Amino acid sequence: MTETLDRRINAYRPDLADARLRGQIEAERFVEGVPMRVERGTAALRREPRAAAMQETEALFGERVHVFETDSDGWSWVQLDADGYVGWMEASALGEAGAAATHRVSAPSTLLFPEPDIKRPSLAILPMGARVAKAGEAEDRNATYAIVEPAGAVVVQHLAAVGDAAPDFVAVAERFVGAPYLWGGRTVAGIDCSGLVQIALAMAGHAAPRDTDMQETALGARIAGIEPLRRGDLVFWRGHVGIMLDGERLIHANAFHMATAVEPLAETVRRYEAKGVAVSSIRRLG
Repeated sequence: MTETLDRRINAYRPDLADARLRGQIEAERFVEGVPMRVERGTAALRREPRAAAMQETEALFGERVHVFETDSDGWSWVQLDADGYVGWMEASALGEAGAAATHRVSAPSTLLFPEPDIKRPSLAILPMGARVAKAGEAEDRNATYAIVEPAGAVVVQHLAAVGDAAPDFVAVAERFVGAPYLWGGRTVAGIDCSGLVQIALAMAGHAAPRDTDMQETALGARIAGIEPLRRGDLVFWRGHVGIMLDGERLIHANAFHMATAVEPLAETVRRYEAKGVAVSSIRRLG
C-alpha cells in the first residue's frame, strides 16, 4: 500500500496506527484509541515525546482526544478529536472522558475556582474555547457561577452554551489584538496565525483545520482579487494567513510584530514581497 495520508491528521507510524486506518496503510499494530479529556488549561501537542520538542498545536481544557499509546516516560501519542491533529502530549494532562461539554469559555480567558468564590486561589486559567460540563449553579454576593465537572466553578458571564455561535468571527479575532505570537499557540496567552483563524471561526460555529495550507484548501472560495476586499476575507501567503478587518486592514498573528496586530494589508504585502513571497490566494467564506 502507498502511504498518501497526511500524517498531521492521521495517526500512523511504522509500528503503530489507528485501527480506523486499517486497510489504508501498513503498520505492525493497529489499536483502538482510548477517549480521554484535557484537564489542564492548555496542553501542548508536541512533535516528539519530550518537553523541548516543537509545539505543533495545543489542546484546550475539556477538549477530547484519543490516546493510542503512553510510553514509560509519561508521554501519550494522541489525536485531537476537534481537528484531527496528531502528536505527543504529557499523559498527566489527560483524564477520563467524563460528561459531554455543555458550555465553552467565551471570554478571552477566565478562571476556574475550586468553589463558587472569586476570593479563592484559582485552580487554572481557562482560555477561550475551553469546554466544561455544567452540573449546576451557585451564587454569592459577588457573582453567579457554573459548577463544572469534574470540579470547580466558573463565573457564568464568561461562558456560552456549546451550541451558541458568535455572530462575527472577525470580532472574535479582534479580541486577540496584542496577544503574543506563539508558534502552535491557540490562546490569548500566545497564538499563531492559523490558530487565530481556527479559534475565531470555531467560536462562530465553523470548524477549520489547523494549518495554513489546510485552511487555504478547505475554507471558503477563492476570489479573483480584482473585486474589493471585505471584512472576513482570508488572505494567504505560503505559511501565513490573515483576516481582513475591512477593505484595507488586516488582522493577523505574526512574527514581525510578535503579536496579533492590525495593519494595512498593503504594508503586509510589501513586507512579504521584499522576501520574495507573494499572496498565494484570497478566500471568501460563504
